[in-house]
Parts: sequence; structure tokens; C-alpha cells
Amino acid sequence: MTNTMVKSFIVTFVISLFALTSRAQLGYMYSPLDLGVAGTVNTVYGDAKIQQNKFSGDVSLSYNQTPFVNYVFDFQAGNLSGGNIQKDTHDSQFSNNYTAYTARAQLQLGEITDYSQSAIANAFKNLYLSTGVGFIANNASALHYVPPTNSYAATQSNSTEAFIPLRIGYEFKLFNAYDEPTIKFDLAYQTNYVLGDEIDALKVGKSNDIFTQFSLGVKFAIGTPTSYRKQISY
Repeated sequence: MTNTMVKSFIVTFVISLFALTSRAQLGYMYSPLDLGVAGTVNTVYGDAKIQQNKFSGDVSLSYNQTPFVNYVFDFQAGNLSGGNIQKDTHDSQFSNNYTAYTARAQLQLGEITDYSQSAIANAFKNLYLSTGVGFIANNASALHYVPPTNSYAATQSNSTEAFIPLRIGYEFKLFNAYDEPTIKFDLAYQTNYVLGDEIDALKVGKSNDIFTQFSLGVKFAIGTPTSYRKQISY
């Protein structure tokens, strides 16, 4: 009789502990993977005088070590253009139908701050900084002004160059009925420092090319949820 009571107590204790643990995790769960799409406005600061805003599309896969520490892999395709010889006859102009691949780490403030006791900290917990490495495959052509002849020379670039992305952004998280972040809207500004001078098919001066991107995207949580050490939503 005593053994039966002890066994019943142990079984009841284990079941209760499991229930309490599951209850404690409720609201602390998140998906380790996100699949995202984004639209981007691109601006090149290179050898052409006049900047143009052009568009690209982005597909991403994110591995979330925590809800606030993310590793993002991007594929992007679109156009980079600049210059306008109609507005400035001494300018050059180019167009680059490019593809790019980027891998970067992303740290959100929620990982390193206690946002449970402060409305301000809670509001800024989704602000993030990100950097990594990228590669851009150029398919660029340009008309380059040649001062001595007062004419234009055609140039072309089919090259691959590395670049360093520096990104600041904010992730608007939407939660389901279990307080799990399932949809995320990502608003960001990114500066890309190219380790070369060929995205505009022009090699003028000593400075490498830079292109900036303003993007708006949406990510969808996929995969089996896992737990986090503190509450994600407040």
C-alpha cells in the first residue's frame, strides 16, 4: 500500500512539474527560422555625379539563435543606376542589373537590455544593428565622358565584388494567441561599402563605390518553436 502511494505521488509530482514547466514557457516561445521578402530602394555613390533611386527585390532566410540574435542570409536582384548625360553633358551614366548575396549577424537591443520594467526599453527592444559580408555580381554598362575628345566612351563590367554591409533597422513583431512572434515587419537602412570600383562600370578617382539601401520587408516564422529565457512580448 505504501509503495502504491509513493508511486502515485511521484507520478503526480512529475505530471505537475511538467504542467508547470509548460505553463512557464507559455509566452516565451519563438521560431528559430524566418522566411522573408523585401522591397528595396537603391542609391549609388560612385563615379557618376547624379544619383538615381532604383529598386530591387530581396528573399531572406533567418536563423534565430534567440528572438533578438539573428543570422540572416539574403539573396537580392535588381538595378543600380546613376548619372544623366541629358542633365549634365560632362557627367557619365550607368545601369547595373545585379544580383547579390549577403550573410550577416543581427543584434537587437532586447538581447542586452531589461525591457520588463521600462516602457522606453520595451519600445526600443526591437531596434537592431547588423553587419557581415556580401558579394555582388555586376552586369553593368556605362557611357563615360572623355574631356579631351568631348565625347563618350562605352564601358562594361561583368565582375563579382565583395562588400561590407552596415545596417540599422527596427523589427515590428506581431504575436499569435500563444504570444509567439509569427510575423515581423522589418524597416531598415543599409550602407554597403564595396571593396572595388566596378558596380558603375566606371573607374574614376581613387575611391571605391558605395551604395545605400532603404528597405521594407516582412518575415514569417517557420519551423518548430523553441523557448527563450525571458518573456518576449509586454
